[in-house]
Amino acid sequence: MNKAEVTGMILAKKKQTGITWASMAEAIGMSEVFTTSACLGMNSMPRDKADKLATHLGLPQEAGPVLAEFPTKMFEQSIPTDPCIYRLYEIVGVYGQTLKELIQEKGGDGIMSAIDFEMYVEKIPDPKGDRIEIKMSGKFLPYKNW
Repeated sequence: MNKAEVTGMILAKKKQTGITWASMAEAIGMSEVFTTSACLGMNSMPRDKADKLATHLGLPQEAGPVLAEFPTKMFEQSIPTDPCIYRLYEIVGVYGQTLKELIQEKGGDGIMSAIDFEMYVEKIPDPKGDRIEIKMSGKFLPYKNW
């Protein structure tokens, strides 16, 4: 059993039962974003959380250790075509340099970590049409000058 197979089982269970990422995360005591990412194969869960999720979803016992394995993070190098992912890609294309400039102006020569990182996604009601709010917070990592 590998990460792709476990992801497939989780997505099938999600479709079959209507369970949400938020309820899975709550059941194991982890954040919704990290739980989703780990279930999609892009992060690894602590073994106890992985086993708890596998049990909670009624997955085979072998799924827990797979969810706890360190991932190989690979993603498409081409422009994504899924509209939701493409719009995020477009935002980085349009505002990436702006974000870099503002991060470095406020923090110095460095980057925002995607390892020591938190992200939250919320739906915000608005009379002009509901909005999606994405909050990201990553540790500032200055470049060494030696």
